[in-house]
Amino acid sequence: MDYENISDLPREKLLELAADYAKGWLAMDGVWFQAVEGKRGMDEAVEMDEEAWRRFTVMEANRIKAFLGLPDNSGIDGLRRALRFRLYSMLNKDEIEIDGDTLTFRVVDCRVQTARSRKGMEFHPCKSVGLIEYSGFAKTIDSRFETRCVSCYPDITDDTCACVWQFILQ
Repeated sequence: MDYENISDLPREKLLELAADYAKGWLAMDGVWFQAVEGKRGMDEAVEMDEEAWRRFTVMEANRIKAFLGLPDNSGIDGLRRALRFRLYSMLNKDEIEIDGDTLTFRVVDCRVQTARSRKGMEFHPCKSVGLIEYSGFAKTIDSRFETRCVSCYPDITDDTCACVWQFILQ
Protein backbone atom coordinates (compact mmCIF):
# COMPACT_ATOMS: atom_id res chain seq x y z
CA MET A 1 0.00 0.00 0.00
CA ASP A 2 1.18 3.50 -0.75
CA TYR A 3 1.20 5.86 2.20
CA GLU A 4 0.98 9.61 1.76
CA ASN A 5 1.55 10.72 5.37
CA ILE A 6 2.90 9.35 8.62
CA SER A 7 -0.62 9.56 10.03
CA ASP A 8 -1.73 6.99 7.40
CA LEU A 9 0.65 4.33 8.72
CA PRO A 10 -0.65 1.31 10.63
CA ARG A 11 0.87 0.51 14.04
CA GLU A 12 3.48 -1.98 12.76
CA LYS A 13 4.73 0.50 10.15
CA LEU A 14 4.87 3.29 12.77
CA LEU A 15 7.02 1.08 14.99
CA GLU A 16 9.28 0.23 12.04
CA LEU A 17 9.59 3.93 11.20
CA ALA A 18 10.34 4.83 14.83
CA ALA A 19 13.17 2.27 14.85
CA ASP A 20 14.50 3.67 11.56
CA TYR A 21 14.39 7.21 12.95
CA ALA A 22 16.23 6.07 16.10
CA LYS A 23 18.90 4.39 13.94
CA GLY A 24 19.24 7.57 11.88
CA TRP A 25 19.59 9.72 14.99
CA LEU A 26 22.24 7.41 16.46
CA ALA A 27 24.08 7.25 13.12
CA MET A 28 24.18 11.06 13.00
CA ASP A 29 25.51 11.12 16.57
CA GLY A 30 28.25 8.70 15.53
CA VAL A 31 29.07 10.46 12.26
CA TRP A 32 29.62 13.86 13.87
CA PHE A 33 31.65 12.25 16.67
CA GLN A 34 33.86 10.41 14.19
CA ALA A 35 34.31 13.60 12.16
CA VAL A 36 35.65 15.45 15.22
CA GLU A 37 37.64 12.39 16.29
CA GLY A 38 39.27 12.14 12.86
CA LYS A 39 40.16 15.81 12.67
CA ARG A 40 40.89 16.72 16.30
CA GLY A 41 41.47 13.40 18.09
CA MET A 42 39.61 11.37 20.67
CA ASP A 43 40.08 13.78 23.60
CA GLU A 44 38.51 16.74 21.79
CA ALA A 45 35.75 14.55 20.34
CA VAL A 46 34.85 13.33 23.84
CA GLU A 47 34.91 16.91 25.15
CA MET A 48 32.48 17.99 22.42
CA ASP A 49 30.35 14.88 23.04
CA GLU A 50 30.12 15.74 26.75
CA GLU A 51 28.84 19.21 25.93
CA ALA A 52 26.31 17.90 23.40
CA TRP A 53 24.97 15.35 25.89
CA ARG A 54 24.88 17.91 28.71
CA ARG A 55 22.32 19.81 26.64
CA PHE A 56 20.53 17.01 24.80
CA THR A 57 19.83 14.68 27.73
CA VAL A 58 17.80 17.35 29.56
CA MET A 59 15.78 18.11 26.40
CA GLU A 60 15.12 14.42 25.83
CA ALA A 61 14.12 13.81 29.45
CA ASN A 62 11.78 16.81 29.48
CA ARG A 63 10.08 15.66 26.27
CA ILE A 64 9.65 12.13 27.59
CA LYS A 65 8.39 13.46 30.90
CA ALA A 66 5.77 15.56 29.12
CA PHE A 67 4.81 12.74 26.74
CA LEU A 68 4.30 10.29 29.59
CA GLY A 69 2.67 12.91 31.84
CA LEU A 70 5.20 12.26 34.59
CA PRO A 71 5.04 14.66 37.52
CA ASP A 72 8.19 16.27 38.90
CA ASN A 73 10.06 13.92 41.22
CA SER A 74 8.28 10.82 39.91
CA GLY A 75 10.75 8.50 41.65
CA ILE A 76 12.02 5.09 40.68
CA ASP A 77 8.94 4.17 38.66
CA GLY A 78 9.07 7.43 36.70
CA LEU A 79 12.73 6.85 35.81
CA ARG A 80 12.04 3.22 34.89
CA ARG A 81 9.29 4.30 32.51
CA ALA A 82 11.29 7.21 31.07
CA LEU A 83 14.33 5.02 30.30
CA ARG A 84 12.07 2.83 28.15
CA PHE A 85 11.21 5.82 25.93
CA ARG A 86 14.72 7.12 25.18
CA LEU A 87 15.66 7.37 21.52
CA TYR A 88 18.06 4.46 21.72
CA SER A 89 15.70 2.25 23.73
CA MET A 90 14.70 0.49 20.50
CA LEU A 91 18.34 -0.07 19.52
CA ASN A 92 20.27 -1.26 22.58
CA LYS A 93 19.46 -4.35 24.58
CA ASP A 94 19.16 -3.40 28.24
CA GLU A 95 17.90 -4.63 31.59
CA ILE A 96 16.45 -2.78 34.55
CA GLU A 97 16.51 -4.06 38.13
CA ILE A 98 14.93 -2.28 41.06
CA ASP A 99 15.96 -2.87 44.67
CA GLY A 100 14.29 -0.45 47.07
CA ASP A 101 15.46 3.07 46.24
CA THR A 102 18.03 1.92 43.67
CA LEU A 103 17.43 1.33 39.98
CA THR A 104 20.22 -0.52 38.13
CA PHE A 105 20.35 -0.06 34.37
CA ARG A 106 22.50 -2.53 32.40
CA VAL A 107 23.19 -2.02 28.71
CA VAL A 108 23.70 -5.61 27.63
CA ASP A 109 24.45 -4.77 24.00
CA CYS A 110 25.48 -1.25 22.96
CA ARG A 111 24.98 -0.45 19.28
CA VAL A 112 27.74 2.21 19.37
CA GLN A 113 30.45 -0.04 20.79
CA THR A 114 29.36 -2.96 18.61
CA ALA A 115 29.64 -0.78 15.49
CA ARG A 116 33.06 0.58 16.50
CA SER A 117 34.31 -2.95 17.18
CA ARG A 118 32.96 -4.17 13.83
CA LYS A 119 34.82 -1.33 12.06
CA GLY A 120 38.07 -2.10 13.92
CA MET A 121 37.91 1.21 15.78
CA GLU A 122 38.96 1.93 19.35
CA PHE A 123 36.02 1.74 21.76
CA HIS A 124 34.34 5.02 22.61
CA PRO A 125 35.58 6.00 26.10
CA CYS A 126 32.04 6.84 27.11
CA LYS A 127 32.21 6.83 30.92
CA SER A 128 32.65 10.62 31.24
CA VAL A 129 29.91 11.21 28.67
CA GLY A 130 27.68 8.64 30.36
CA LEU A 131 28.04 10.31 33.75
CA ILE A 132 26.82 13.58 32.23
CA GLU A 133 24.12 11.92 30.15
CA TYR A 134 22.65 9.57 32.73
CA SER A 135 22.88 11.91 35.71
CA GLY A 136 21.32 14.77 33.71
CA PHE A 137 18.54 12.51 32.46
CA ALA A 138 17.77 11.07 35.91
CA LYS A 139 17.86 14.47 37.67
CA THR A 140 15.47 15.89 35.06
CA ILE A 141 13.04 13.07 35.79
CA ASP A 142 13.53 13.42 39.55
CA SER A 143 15.95 15.90 41.14
CA ARG A 144 16.54 13.55 44.08
CA PHE A 145 18.52 11.00 42.02
CA GLU A 146 22.23 10.45 42.43
CA THR A 147 23.87 8.54 39.58
CA ARG A 148 26.71 6.09 39.99
CA CYS A 149 28.72 4.38 37.27
CA VAL A 150 29.28 0.73 38.12
CA SER A 151 30.96 -0.25 34.85
CA CYS A 152 31.60 1.66 31.64
CA TYR A 153 34.44 1.80 29.13
CA PRO A 154 37.28 2.40 29.84
CA ASP A 155 36.57 1.34 33.45
CA ILE A 156 34.89 -2.02 32.88
CA THR A 157 34.16 -3.95 36.08
CA ASP A 158 31.41 -6.13 34.56
CA ASP A 159 32.41 -7.80 31.31
CA THR A 160 28.98 -9.38 30.81
CA CYS A 161 27.61 -6.13 29.39
CA ALA A 162 28.56 -2.80 27.83
CA CYS A 163 27.86 -0.67 30.90
CA VAL A 164 26.03 -0.55 34.23
CA TRP A 165 24.53 2.53 35.88
CA GLN A 166 22.83 2.90 39.24
CA PHE A 167 20.33 5.58 40.15
CA ILE A 168 19.84 6.04 43.88
CA LEU A 169 16.82 7.98 45.09
CA GLN A 170 17.95 10.24 47.94
